[in-house]
Amino acid sequence: MSDQPRRPRRPAKPYRRPQKDPVRVIAFEALRAVDERDAYANLVLPPLLRKAREGGGFDARDAALATELVYGTLRRQGTYDAVIAACVDRPLREVDPPVLDVLSLGAHQLLGTRIPTHAAVSASVELARVVLGDGRAKFVNAVLRKIAQDDLDGWLERVAPPYDEDPEDHLAVVHSHPRWVVSALWDSLGGGRAGIEDLLRADNERPEVTLVARPGRATTAELLDEEAAVPGRWSPYAVRLAEGGEPGAITAVAEGRAGVQDEGSQLVALALAAAPVEGRDRMWLDACAGPGGKAALLGALAAERGAVLLAAEKQPHRAALVAKALAGSPGPYQVVAADGTRPPWRPGSFDRVLVDVPCTGLGALRRRPEARWRRRPADLDGFAPLQRGLLRTALESVRVGGVVGYATCSPHLAETRAVVADLLKQFPDADLLDARPLLPGVPDLGDGPDVQLWPHVHGTDAMYLALIRRTG
Repeated sequence: MSDQPRRPRRPAKPYRRPQKDPVRVIAFEALRAVDERDAYANLVLPPLLRKAREGGGFDARDAALATELVYGTLRRQGTYDAVIAACVDRPLREVDPPVLDVLSLGAHQLLGTRIPTHAAVSASVELARVVLGDGRAKFVNAVLRKIAQDDLDGWLERVAPPYDEDPEDHLAVVHSHPRWVVSALWDSLGGGRAGIEDLLRADNERPEVTLVARPGRATTAELLDEEAAVPGRWSPYAVRLAEGGEPGAITAVAEGRAGVQDEGSQLVALALAAAPVEGRDRMWLDACAGPGGKAALLGALAAERGAVLLAAEKQPHRAALVAKALAGSPGPYQVVAADGTRPPWRPGSFDRVLVDVPCTGLGALRRRPEARWRRRPADLDGFAPLQRGLLRTALESVRVGGVVGYATCSPHLAETRAVVADLLKQFPDADLLDARPLLPGVPDLGDGPDVQLWPHVHGTDAMYLALIRRTG
């Protein structure tokens, strides 16, 4: 045995329990729901925030931060994945999804917010300790410290391929869109680099909350009395709320006299209502009415003229949402659960028909950022027969001299002009109307006769509208 005296052992550090931060735990839970259940953030986050507020100690600033963490992380997921991949020693598919969610939240705090570096790292590591355990928290700490060594611009120079070598891949990484979406949007724009970059940037910005004052039930003047409310840009029924506005706290919204509705959706309904028809104007149809925003506006506009609206929706639970949106409408209406491709009504029954078809939703990526990561090019093939079937039935449902509005919240050419062109071949007695004069004051509507709205140009979702008249 050695005669050397033993060194006294350092006293072990007492175990410190992780500190639970409700803001970041909520953000993590929302991302987990989006990943595991294919949920939408705009549906899962509000109940989580409401529960936190009811528990006390959770204020509006906390809710705003949790919202920014969730939506910011989802919008920039592609960029953050590229950065994280450069900082780990394995393919991202081999990183457990909950760990990747914590890393993405941390990356957003480091690269996409003004949260100080030390606070972003320490808060993310504490979150990892709470939801993953101490072992994996060490991995999170190591990766985030690597990410913290540079800012977003520096990382993009390292992980994005040069534009001159691969423009679409460069834009996909820099602006956090799947490459195929970049390609599709670029084709739809038909312009140069500036246009596509402006659009991709707009997709990554937080959209304003826009309200609609339903005619005969509320007025824009009433809504403009609310704090932080300003007039809409194009629709006479639109009011925008500044950042932080809570629409559910507005009396007219709570009572159903007003609603949350993007201005692009309002313009589609207004254009159909303003389109000239020949002869009578008594029966209107919304053939894909769920969840009811356009139907509520159309119902109010129809009531002003003594017309009746029939709102049809295939899914019974969505038909119930339509009925709720129309409840209290000033004029007669009916809601039916019916398949718009196999309708219960007779051909030629209607003077005006709106068919806002299911689509990929590429025009609403500002509001549903997770959709960009879920959709695949193959989805277009799945939607194509339904879109054509719905437009075919709409054209059969309108009388000679009446008008059909074909709308979709996607600018993808396969879901817009290609569908309309195919159906016009099948209906030689149908002609396109010029929709542009029916959106008065709205600039940059292209060569017509159809209309494509854009987030970066009009501040709306990328709504498409074609107006078609049956000539007989």
